[in-house]
Amino acid sequence: MFTLLLIEDDQTLFQEIRERLTQWSYEVHGIRDFSQVLQEFTEIKPDLVLIDIQLPKFDGFHWCRMIRAHSNVPIIFLSSRDHPTDMVMSMQLGADDYIQKPFHFDVLIAKIQAILRRAYNYSSDSASFKTWCKAAVDYEKNIVTAEAGSVELTRNEILILKQLIEHKNKVVTREQLIRSLWDDERFVSDNTLTVNLNRLRKKLDEIGLGQYIETKVGLGYMAVEEVQP
Repeated sequence: MFTLLLIEDDQTLFQEIRERLTQWSYEVHGIRDFSQVLQEFTEIKPDLVLIDIQLPKFDGFHWCRMIRAHSNVPIIFLSSRDHPTDMVMSMQLGADDYIQKPFHFDVLIAKIQAILRRAYNYSSDSASFKTWCKAAVDYEKNIVTAEAGSVELTRNEILILKQLIEHKNKVVTREQLIRSLWDDERFVSDNTLTVNLNRLRKKLDEIGLGQYIETKVGLGYMAVEEVQP
């Protein structure tokens, strides 16, 4: 049974979501003290976090940032705010998805299932390690280690890198990446992929590998072993 942490201060909505999720055999916890979210997160050790943006004390962006400093647990934002900058901000902070309220519950369940599946089962049918550009890529720990150091990636970032490495020296289209990451591309914005790719490149730049992810304009992206002059 997966354990979910639902960070939602609207008690009516919290009870409704928890009841529906419990019917799907998820164990759902809430927050007792909204000034101690990180402490309660640490105590509960959830497999996935659902979080609203507008919360007492500090907003959801603050707590997402705090959680990401300690864990790569999957995070889904649930918010009534529909401004594009909110979605971009959530992705930049390392969230896995953003669902606008009101939402169809079947969509929420589908997203939770897809994220849990790729978060905890994606490496079961392939090697845990891969060597790329003389760097060690650990698909289980989400870490890339090169001579210049190591960087820790989010689940989306490691899965993007995994797809590119598995098709090394071949173009992977944006549509292929979206399908591999989210299973059902109807629920995914193209901008979400862009944010994840930019964040992946920025992290790889820290250890000298960003240049080995090439953009093929109008086609997609390609992981290479050598940069062409």
